[in-house]
Amino acid sequence: MGYAQLVIGPAGSGKSTYCSSLYKHCEAAGRTIHIMNLDPAAENFDYPVAMDIRELISLEDVMEELGLGPNGGLVYCMEHLEENLDDWLTEELDNYLDDDYIVFDCPGQIELFSHVPVLRNFVEHLKSKNFNVCAVYLLDSQFMTDITKFISGCMASLSAMVQLEVPHVNILTKMDLVSNKKNIESFLDPEPQALLSELNQRMAPQFAKLNKSLIELVDDYSMVSFLPLDLRKESSIRYVLAQIDTAIQYGEDADVKVKDFDPEDDD
Repeated sequence: MGYAQLVIGPAGSGKSTYCSSLYKHCEAAGRTIHIMNLDPAAENFDYPVAMDIRELISLEDVMEELGLGPNGGLVYCMEHLEENLDDWLTEELDNYLDDDYIVFDCPGQIELFSHVPVLRNFVEHLKSKNFNVCAVYLLDSQFMTDITKFISGCMASLSAMVQLEVPHVNILTKMDLVSNKKNIESFLDPEPQALLSELNQRMAPQFAKLNKSLIELVDDYSMVSFLPLDLRKESSIRYVLAQIDTAIQYGEDADVKVKDFDPEDDD
């Protein structure tokens, strides 16, 4: 059985930085992971790229040959990947062992993981190859400055959760850049009623029913939980990785090692 993280989130949320820090952390701990680039527009990497979608198709080539813009070109590239799951991706995955751990660094176009079925079919293909998959949704902590932005982030994450139907971990990135962490801590694990009260204060009275429905939706799907990630602290990376490993049952099927010993003879 293989294991996979699907690193998703809006553009600029720190996905590639997360992958780089995760690789360095695992390397220092003597643990092997492989990172695949799924962004056909990516150029520079701070981690060794084990697999690269640009070997199949690149955004620059698509824009030049088909005359598409960046967004349309990116969707075209991902749909081309979808058409080649059984060929190119399967051939690439065959290079890895059954218990390998792969991290997929995804592009930041939100529709790819909210309503376009490309990544959903990608995940289903990984499952068919006996991979346990976890979606790791990254959101910039700078985005969480007030209740309205928090709800917006939750809705985008919830959309990805419903679309992908795999274990899901939400992470607040760039915590090292937050000057007043008290402003963020109130959103890490808040009470639904407190959220509703604050949302009603910020919006006009005619939105009261909508606010109540949104908070109930967030609460029903347990979406009011984010893990803070401070890349300056190894303990923070270790904690986040442990939560993801638990979600995909990494290491649970490992054989228990029992030390053999001979009892001492009684003299």
